[in-house]
Amino acid sequence: MNLWIVYNGFLPGRAFIDYAEMLQEAAIDLGHKPLLFSNDELIPVLSNSAEQGIKEKVPPDAVLFTDKDIYLARQLEHEGIPVFNQADTIEVSDDKIKTYQLLHKNRVPIPKTISAPKTFGFHKAISSAFIKKLETELAYPLVIKEAFGSFGEQVYLIENREELIQKMNALAHVPYLFQEFIHSSFGEDRRVQVIGNQVITAMRRKSATDFRSNVTAGGSMAPHTPTDVEKQTAIQASQAIGADFSGVDVLKGKNGESIVCEVNSNAHIRNLYDCTGVNTAYDIIRYVTTCIREQRK
Repeated sequence: MNLWIVYNGFLPGRAFIDYAEMLQEAAIDLGHKPLLFSNDELIPVLSNSAEQGIKEKVPPDAVLFTDKDIYLARQLEHEGIPVFNQADTIEVSDDKIKTYQLLHKNRVPIPKTISAPKTFGFHKAISSAFIKKLETELAYPLVIKEAFGSFGEQVYLIENREELIQKMNALAHVPYLFQEFIHSSFGEDRRVQVIGNQVITAMRRKSATDFRSNVTAGGSMAPHTPTDVEKQTAIQASQAIGADFSGVDVLKGKNGESIVCEVNSNAHIRNLYDCTGVNTAYDIIRYVTTCIREQRK
């Protein structure tokens, strides 16, 4: 099959193109013809001409979209090209508020969550009634997360009301949410890789010094054999946002229950491979090609 693999060419470091190159290498090994594109190499031209759009290139059988350029992903879909993951899935996964709303709707266990009221960037004080309700529902310490962010960044642990108000004022210009802090999972989670309706592999991430477990924030990693409940929860979370494949971050509740922290539709797989020895790029390529063949029957 002819495959396009799209990555963002504007982000620093090699992590983003590395993910795309892992998919490309797996696709070649499996007998396909993959082409790598930065998101600025595919230029949609919208006009009254039916001949325009992304027409200067021969359309592929499918696109593996490792980027978050939702507009480009959606244009590819408009032109009839199957995209994995789909634009709607990427859009939900990129927005933590939308993610938790869909997880809640689909009865996936999550930390108690309250979205911040929209203020349009005005720094008018939020009512004391709202703050008291927040403190009653969540208690301190609590977590504040900006709706958009990656690698554990834009996530803050709030210890008291003074810190709360200070952070709320600082974030008046962006969407964000408040969340229950899961004490039993301080600095630790499980990254579970889901492809289709299967868990392929998982690792445990742990930090001794930070409430976040992200490896980029200093956490360590070790292979993890997920329990049946962790598998079921991760698959349920991935399907709730419509993902073909995802990395689901699972916390451990005080009674050992699984709680979904995040669902990443563009989860990088290099650390997972280094940790577990499982290169899920091959599983992703096999899944995509199976889907395309099934669609053509």
